[in-house]
Amino acid sequence: MSGKSIMNALAATTRNFERAIRLLGIDAKMERSLLIPYREVKVECTIPKDDGSLVTYIGYRVQHDNARGPMKGGIRYHSEVNIDEVNALAQLMSWKTAVVDVPYGGAKGGVDCNPKDLSFSEMERLTRIFTQKIHDLIGIYTDVPAPDMGTNSQTMAWILDEYSKFHGYSPAIVTGKPIPLGGSVGRESATGLGVIIATEALLAEHGKSLKDLAFVIQGLGNVGSWAAKLLHERGGKIIAVSDITGAVKNPNGIDIPKLLEHKEKTQSLKDFPGGDDLDPSELLVHECDVLIPCALGGVIDREIAKDVKAKFIIEAANHPTDPEADEELAQKGVVVLPDIYANAGGVTVSYFEWVQNIQGFSWSEDRVKRELHHYMTKAFHDIKDKCKSYDCNLRMGAFALGVERVSRATLLRGWEA
Repeated sequence: MSGKSIMNALAATTRNFERAIRLLGIDAKMERSLLIPYREVKVECTIPKDDGSLVTYIGYRVQHDNARGPMKGGIRYHSEVNIDEVNALAQLMSWKTAVVDVPYGGAKGGVDCNPKDLSFSEMERLTRIFTQKIHDLIGIYTDVPAPDMGTNSQTMAWILDEYSKFHGYSPAIVTGKPIPLGGSVGRESATGLGVIIATEALLAEHGKSLKDLAFVIQGLGNVGSWAAKLLHERGGKIIAVSDITGAVKNPNGIDIPKLLEHKEKTQSLKDFPGGDDLDPSELLVHECDVLIPCALGGVIDREIAKDVKAKFIIEAANHPTDPEADEELAQKGVVVLPDIYANAGGVTVSYFEWVQNIQGFSWSEDRVKRELHHYMTKAFHDIKDKCKSYDCNLRMGAFALGVERVSRATLLRGWEA
């Protein structure tokens, strides 16, 4: 993630929030209350390295809003983590959880470090000291962390163990855990599956289905690879994909299972026998019906937007489209399904995991998928209702829906305007 995309994420989040406030007619006092975080925490994390030397990292946790329930949000380990970035992402989580109507508020956390420079045991020590510094500020009904960039299910296992030393066995303290420690089946594929459910809902509105159209996918990490697999299984024709190692195209459709097998073996997309190499810089402007960016933020700027040929963009990544690009795409009639909704499958299944932990009862994978389908489909129709009410596009419809639900909960709890 570049500094550019972080600043754009901050600018875009604030801009979209302010537009939603104006649409909803919310007054200045409520606007200020909704924007200012509930709590910002900055902590020092000093650990011994494997060679015996000491090193200090700075950790953050921003708890944005708890009007609708415990605050929820990932913890990222990245060398560009800073308080502004964490603040923007925490705010986005408040609106995202409200859009899909799960009973959470928004939070985000991170440690300013480069995970690639840390050994497995150093990662564990850092995670445990960070948990020690914030354990009295998080909680099952207060703030529930999850994995993010640079962290994973193992990181969550360490947080669970460290937190439980202070508070007793508490599997519901984090989501995205390993299944033997109370993680949920279906969590790994949840964001990718949510993207496909959201895409189906959007296409149905336009009288189309997955089988009718040609798709291009940028990024084959967890979200992109699951989205590609599920799309392929459902008969969608994926004509180009890319990741950091390269890009592949095939106008007749790429065999995704074979491509993923090739990537697993060679650690690269290059020289895949089932397609031709493509210049990765051409992927976003490749001829297609549906473009699904699943990589970093800020990849579609105004210049790229001018050359985008897709009729639909599904934002599986966080903030892939710059605000200026949004205007350009709108003028061209490109329909953008916003990230605040399109990639919310992950937090929705995190909610299911939390519910299972509190109940002490595990759901089947079929039930997880069925419930996810229900939540994502209902959220799409709720967004469409807001678009009709305010005569706005899908991004503004989603922001208006999220902000309105949080402000309504704030008033109902007795906040005096």
